[in-house]
Amino acid sequence: MKVSIITTCFNRENTIEKAIQSVLSQTYPNIEYIIIDGASKDGTMKKINRYKDQIDVIVSEPDSGMYEAFNKGIQAATGDIIGLLHSDDLLYDSTTIEFVVSEFRKTNADLIYGNGMYITNDEPSKVKRIYPATHHRHYYLYFGWIPLHTTIYVKREIFEKHGLYDTSYSIASDYEISLRWFTNPTISKHFVDRYLVKMRLGGKSTSPSLQKKKSAEDFRIIQKYRLWWYVTLSFKIGRKIPQYILPYLQRTNINY
Repeated sequence: MKVSIITTCFNRENTIEKAIQSVLSQTYPNIEYIIIDGASKDGTMKKINRYKDQIDVIVSEPDSGMYEAFNKGIQAATGDIIGLLHSDDLLYDSTTIEFVVSEFRKTNADLIYGNGMYITNDEPSKVKRIYPATHHRHYYLYFGWIPLHTTIYVKREIFEKHGLYDTSYSIASDYEISLRWFTNPTISKHFVDRYLVKMRLGGKSTSPSLQKKKSAEDFRIIQKYRLWWYVTLSFKIGRKIPQYILPYLQRTNINY
């Protein structure tokens, strides 16, 4: 099985190199790595080009945002499985992709997902938020449950059958496509109780200044999928509170 990993970026010179290194250090040999840059104006492309001989596809051109960039990457991908890694983030460890592929082989699922964690920018070994998942039950969606998007790995044919990211959402299209998958009973899902990603706090999806806009888009998506309107949205927001408490209860730190 070939795995295509897509990283999108724009002006991320401070974090892109670590993201690249986390992909290139994977023990699984059959990885196609795709980077879609939105015509960065800082030193991002200089960092990327240091590794150009090890990256399969590099595109740097203006786009309308990260979801258009993701769609470009998906359309360029030739792998059997597709995963996303933001330019601020890291695969959990060097065996992550090897483990994911082994689970696809064992289960023949269409989609595999797991747990994730958020780390700080200034102290990357410090865990600030733990985002656990669990086995999927449809009614969980009404209570705001959804796996962390960057822990989800999908067979390429799922994008071919069910479409790409909806670019009418500028910040919550990952929630829309996740609900598209998780409300569809024909797509088989498999949960792995293992950390798959380390995300840095402060990215677009975690910035406090954008949370109001994100909630507005989330609400539109909740209406689209006929969930419980403001009730579902309230549960979705409220689920973040225990995620910030868990690291203190578990005293979680990681090697970086």
